[in-house]
Amino acid sequence: MPALIDLRRRIKSIRNTQQITQAMKTVATAKFKKSQRHVLESRPYWHGSPDFMAKLVLWAKKRGHPLLAERDEKKVEGVVLTSDKGLAGAFNSNLLADALAFFKEKAQDAQVNLVLIGKKAVNFFKRHPFHVDRSYSEQVQNLDQSGLKDLAQFLIRLYVFSQTDAVYVVYNEFKSILAPKITIARLLPLSPPESQEDEELLPDWEPESSVLLEALLPLYVEEQIQHFFFESVTAEHAARMMAMDNATKNAEELVGDLTLDMNKIRQASITKELLEIMTAVEALAKK
Repeated sequence: MPALIDLRRRIKSIRNTQQITQAMKTVATAKFKKSQRHVLESRPYWHGSPDFMAKLVLWAKKRGHPLLAERDEKKVEGVVLTSDKGLAGAFNSNLLADALAFFKEKAQDAQVNLVLIGKKAVNFFKRHPFHVDRSYSEQVQNLDQSGLKDLAQFLIRLYVFSQTDAVYVVYNEFKSILAPKITIARLLPLSPPESQEDEELLPDWEPESSVLLEALLPLYVEEQIQHFFFESVTAEHAARMMAMDNATKNAEELVGDLTLDMNKIRQASITKELLEIMTAVEALAKK
């Protein structure tokens, strides 16, 4: 049975850890609210862009732009979005497991190259035989618009110059505070809608298709990269907030259990001392 001093030290240590997890939860909550507001305000535009571009592609009949060229997937470029830090539950581990399974399947028929965003992804894929074209492993959350635009242009160049036949992005999409949704999205090439029943109802846009595609397709790729990135950042903050909240509650429960054990030991010690005193008194009385 542990000594009282050991239990007191454990309780003090857990209390200190609880203060840290509570502080981390507070920080994560503040970051989450700011990021969530940005994502929710931008989602109508982000979610509407693919449908709009798909209709534009259908109207243009895939003419006039190399980003619309469908090719057999002999070379695949994968973008994996994780975080730099842990302490976010299964946020990174679940995504990395799904990404590995997906790209292993693709590697059976194609050459797979990766772009890794986040220290967790960089460290994970060091143990696997995939070629890494680019990696971002420091201060991912500080990636600004210019950095994301540079990444989008890099992916565009790969596809335009036939250095890759498809671009897939694996990221955590923010769905709720409780759990993110692991999403694997094909960024390039852009495909027309599966249903073409309303093709005759499409508007006749101006100017001509080649001008529109040249102006809008690169912009669309840049905006979708931003979409995936900010969804991942928001989901990370939510996951860390929940993980730190659970850790704080678990610490409180553990302190309660240890306090109960400590009180039982103290009660047993007091009872033992009382018994010894009563035994001594009875022995003296018999004399």
